[in-house]
Amino acid sequence: MKRMLWVCLLVFGLVLSWTLAYAGDFYVIPTKKKNCAPVEKTGQTVSYSTYDDGDLQKGVAWPNPRFMDNSDGTVTDNLTGLIWLKGTNYNSTTGTTGSATWADALTFCNDLHSGQCGLSDGSSAGDWRLPNVKELQSLIDFGYYSPALSDTAGTGKWTEGDSFTNVLQPSGSMRWSSSANASYTVTVWGVDFSEGFLNVLEKTNAYAVWPVRGGN
Repeated sequence: MKRMLWVCLLVFGLVLSWTLAYAGDFYVIPTKKKNCAPVEKTGQTVSYSTYDDGDLQKGVAWPNPRFMDNSDGTVTDNLTGLIWLKGTNYNSTTGTTGSATWADALTFCNDLHSGQCGLSDGSSAGDWRLPNVKELQSLIDFGYYSPALSDTAGTGKWTEGDSFTNVLQPSGSMRWSSSANASYTVTVWGVDFSEGFLNVLEKTNAYAVWPVRGGN
């Protein structure tokens, strides 16, 4: 009996020696911090069926106000912390409203700086970029359409001049993302701000450019 107890204690000690890390005068058990990426609410508040999104309204609640106009040509999304250009539709060649190819959009966003496109935020070239598709989608309010975007407070539908400008233009409501389509690499993902859907866009076509900065 004593022999069996001794063996058990020896095995237990070996296990501890493998799992404990020595730190000065004491031992610690290493643990891995679990990082979470919470998903926000969609914005839907109308329910079309029991247990649907409008009924359950799951996700991280939006702050109020959702957006903050910084009065320097930028708008901060208080939900994600991302900083967006107030003008949502810029041409990469002229710096005015219009559209651009994907390659020109990437270059334009990277070169953007204070003094251009109504900016007085002190930003430098390299601070701005073309948003990835997840970042674009984070702006969509699925409770609305034409556009699928909320107002400053996050409690109503966007109208011209509310937080952002030029969301709906004759050139279209589609916005480039920087995310390529892995299954067909001559295309990239885009987000339509009229209906809120994803689409694949030919890189050589011209669509609106909406720069962003910040983020992890």
